[in-house]
Amino acid sequence: MQSELQQLNNAHHLQPFSDNKALAKSGPRIIERAKGVYFYDSDGNKFLDGMAGLWCVNLGYGREELAQVAMQQMNELPYYNLFFQTTTTPTTKLASKIAELAPSHMNRVFFTGSGSEANDTNFRMVRRYWDLKGKPNKKTFISRENAYHGSTVAGASLGGMDYMHKQGDLPIPGIVHVDQPYWFGEGQGMSEDEFGIKAARSLEAKILEVGEENVAAFIAEPFQGAGGVIIPPKTYWTEIKRILAKYDILFILDEVIAGFGRTGEWFASQYFDLKPDLITIAKGMSSGYLPIGGVIVSDKVADVLIEEGGDFNHGFTYSGHPVAAAVALKNIEILEQEKIVERVKSDISPYLQQRWQELACHPIVGEARGMGMVAAIELVKDKATNERLDVDCKAGGICRDFAVANGLVMRPCGDTMIISPPLVINKQEIDELMSKAKKTLDDTAKFYGIS
Repeated sequence: MQSELQQLNNAHHLQPFSDNKALAKSGPRIIERAKGVYFYDSDGNKFLDGMAGLWCVNLGYGREELAQVAMQQMNELPYYNLFFQTTTTPTTKLASKIAELAPSHMNRVFFTGSGSEANDTNFRMVRRYWDLKGKPNKKTFISRENAYHGSTVAGASLGGMDYMHKQGDLPIPGIVHVDQPYWFGEGQGMSEDEFGIKAARSLEAKILEVGEENVAAFIAEPFQGAGGVIIPPKTYWTEIKRILAKYDILFILDEVIAGFGRTGEWFASQYFDLKPDLITIAKGMSSGYLPIGGVIVSDKVADVLIEEGGDFNHGFTYSGHPVAAAVALKNIEILEQEKIVERVKSDISPYLQQRWQELACHPIVGEARGMGMVAAIELVKDKATNERLDVDCKAGGICRDFAVANGLVMRPCGDTMIISPPLVINKQEIDELMSKAKKTLDDTAKFYGIS
């Protein structure tokens, strides 16, 4: 029997990315508390959070320092806007701190309430930049198939998710998509290096098709998160850099997932040796404790906006919210003081990736891959041909349900299972994650009659 709270939820709450009719039959799981890398539901079940909430709880749950700084800031200044020639102390300090950590050519930050809002900001900012440069025809954005850049109208359009585009007549005009660097799914029969170059060159082909004079920017995730932790072949970014250097377009690197330590560097642009013009940030900036996002802006773009642009007529009620900014600033301070980013790079991510590769031997795993603190496995029926377990790619959902029953959160992306645990997870907890992941695969294989 559903609880009273579940019934209230079914009666009044429309949930995101959910079939609310189907959800109402079972009732949503009600999460009540969390500590470290674990959370607990209203029935007392304990779960190891292999997804760090939604890629965001980098410091884990229950960090009292973040709660304390939020309370202190609420008592001092709970809110003020940035519209009327004003700023706040935590907002200004946070911008300065991010600029200190960012690549050296990037020294300005525009704050938003989320990663989706930040990518909407990119859309506006890039077009404004080219107007000021006297090139108003440069309006087209190039993104990648199966990319995720948020769920606002502009964010979902910039993304390459077909199932999102089917709702709302998306993408909006001025956005086109090129090949994703998904070697396992689309590059079989080629070496990874060959496929990486092929996928990258689809960008150049699209620039020539649209016309360089019409292309404003290329936007990409350093690795595709919601697309299934798709990690480009080593040749991919090398070739992309060559192409970007050749043409007069801006480069937006969406680091909503990757930023603030997930790759073992503060930003994935440093990991992959990239030089973006704009970096989208959110999630790990505050470890998800309060909503905040933003765009780190290169000097090249910021100088034009500042010196030639006058008013930039864009912003949000909660841009640089002082409480969210104070929490984000404290979050970054803890990451620094506890050397968590360095620990990810030298200790915990190598251990996670070493253990994760053990899953490659499982009968229903076609590939195990990962980098930093993200990883994925491909579920297959036939390891020789990579044939999926069923034609409708429902195995991921079945595997997820077994994982939940085993006390582990893994996320399905079609028939790809992914993880992105808190950066503070320790080796004993990784061992627990692996044990539960292996049992989950065994349960899934048994369901499909595979031994």
